[in-house]
Amino acid sequence: MVTDKRKKRKVLLFDLDWTLIYTGGAGVRALNQAYEKRYGIANAAKAVVVDGMTDPAICRQMIKVHQKRQADETEIQALCQTYLEQLAIEVPTSPGFIILPGIPSLLEHLRDHSEVVLALGTGNLKRGAEIKLARPDFWKYFPLGGFSDDSESRPDVLRAAVKRAEDFAERSFTNTDVIVIGDTVHDIRAARAIGADVLAVACGPTTSDVLAAEKPTYLLKDLSDTSHVVELLLR
Repeated sequence: MVTDKRKKRKVLLFDLDWTLIYTGGAGVRALNQAYEKRYGIANAAKAVVVDGMTDPAICRQMIKVHQKRQADETEIQALCQTYLEQLAIEVPTSPGFIILPGIPSLLEHLRDHSEVVLALGTGNLKRGAEIKLARPDFWKYFPLGGFSDDSESRPDVLRAAVKRAEDFAERSFTNTDVIVIGDTVHDIRAARAIGADVLAVACGPTTSDVLAAEKPTYLLKDLSDTSHVVELLLR
């Protein structure tokens, strides 16, 4: 067991949906149910972009599209809260829930690595991330992270995660010490915005060609080859 946390030299910021797991559509169903409960409109998420967006930004866009106006912060918070309540119902029983290739082995390998701070950098609300990762028992791997509770801006979410990693490790990290692992162009762009490297994975709806056009540091089909992934992350 490492006692000197200042030995940590890498911060690994993992996206969640389509990088670690896929909930089988539980998130979208929860959004639809929450919106219908609050505004009486069914299938409201169908009209907005969901992939790669932060939860509050999705809620804001749903209100803009369907209510034809800007939402105030109280509305956003209320809709997010109802969404979380529905998510807690949907995720545990979602029939399409899957763990992405290689993830259990990779997380187990990295969790106690002497050189690594393992963290989330996700557009999910913190409670939403916890609900989603509780089903496969992955929440235990992430002592900290950046979430959309911190900001609707993905770069700011990542900055929050890095700051928490620095507090945890009791040292500063440079941009080149940070690697973002994610499956969308939003992950790549957010990583570039904070000067971090990025490992893009094409195991979600975004194709390899689309990801490659954003020029990520590394691009893999998935994270199934644990030794190769670790080699890339710890260079």
